[in-house]
Amino acid sequence: MRTTTGTALLTDQYELTMLQAALASGAAHRRAVFEVFARRLPGGRRYGVVAGTGRFLDALESFRFEERDIEFLRSRGIVDEPTAEFLAGYRFSGNVYGYREGEAFFPGSPILVVEGTFAEAVLLETVALSILNHDCAIAAAASRMAQAAGDRPLIEMGSRRTHEHAAVAAARAAYLCGFASTSNLMAGLTYGVPTAGTAAHAFTLLHDSEEDAFRAQLESLGLGTTLLIDTYDVAKAVRTAVELAGPDLGAVRIDSGDLAVVAVEVRRLLDELGAKRTRIVVTSDLDEFAIAALAAAPVDAYGVGTALSTGSGHPTASLVYKLVAREDHSGALQPVAKASVGKPSVGGRKWAYRRIGDGVATAEVITREPVETDGRPLLAELVRDGEVVGREPLDAARERHRATLAELPLEAHSLSPGDPAVPTIFK
Repeated sequence: MRTTTGTALLTDQYELTMLQAALASGAAHRRAVFEVFARRLPGGRRYGVVAGTGRFLDALESFRFEERDIEFLRSRGIVDEPTAEFLAGYRFSGNVYGYREGEAFFPGSPILVVEGTFAEAVLLETVALSILNHDCAIAAAASRMAQAAGDRPLIEMGSRRTHEHAAVAAARAAYLCGFASTSNLMAGLTYGVPTAGTAAHAFTLLHDSEEDAFRAQLESLGLGTTLLIDTYDVAKAVRTAVELAGPDLGAVRIDSGDLAVVAVEVRRLLDELGAKRTRIVVTSDLDEFAIAALAAAPVDAYGVGTALSTGSGHPTASLVYKLVAREDHSGALQPVAKASVGKPSVGGRKWAYRRIGDGVATAEVITREPVETDGRPLLAELVRDGEVVGREPLDAARERHRATLAELPLEAHSLSPGDPAVPTIFK
């Protein structure tokens, strides 16, 4: 199997066939503006969360058609020779603006604006959407889970429930939106996300007894480790754990049963045995609703896997990448828009602002001209003349998300389906 190090073939064939036809017609080099936005939020959610912008910028920097890519396209008859020559020299030289990661968005929000020639910009559709749709979906789920958890930390542990590369991106998006750590080591190496993990049931089953397994883990990892106590009998496991570790045992984990009921019993036993500082971590198919239901239980932390890595039932953010303006024969940019039934768009290059009243967001204002009196500007410069200028640390996005949530109206924090918490106004 031959692989490529670039990102240019992370695309759909119709982008290349459009390019070929546009090169032949002479329209390929017209200036164009594309925007990424959602017509609606999935699942009646109250807000979306921007994530993946940093990964998109990384992908853009390596968006090159290598020799083996061109050879593949030629051999399949996908492009003709003039198009192959264009692709061999492809370098994006336009501008990109976007909402910063961690920012909330609403229907119609232009979270990414790509300016360049049609030939340059149309090729970025699939890579932009595949990254942003995935990461924004994970971020929205993670944000809801973090709000449900309150001050209790969340551990992302969904790597085994998704594609190996999606797992890394999911861990990044989850951390951005409030998760404390991830089990995914590649996310730790690549993005600096804190990592965590101890043992599975297999470790207990490997040993001749649960006591032997606990002793081996404590001797290797120390008293601060987390012991998994539901392989056999929970009450017996708690007593064994405290007998071996004493009152300084770091934590125990419950991965099955009625978590709220079992947590109460485990807390009672730990306190009776003098392990009052030992924390209780719960796992087992948790989502934001299950986390919220455990708010009154004596739980200290949550581990979330499947629901997080699949967007808690909504694995895409429903984002689209649409042409909104193109150069006419006079050289001026003219608004263009679809009028399809059920899939309309609003033409023209946009600017976006968030109106704030008494510290609370009241509207998302979308304009065709920059009017900064309409609120806080949301579009930041990310790429200038083909060069990335808007990269930022992940912790900056994490802090932005905290600040963004604080300015959303109260209804935004509801887990029940409803209308977007902030209306979008087109001016």
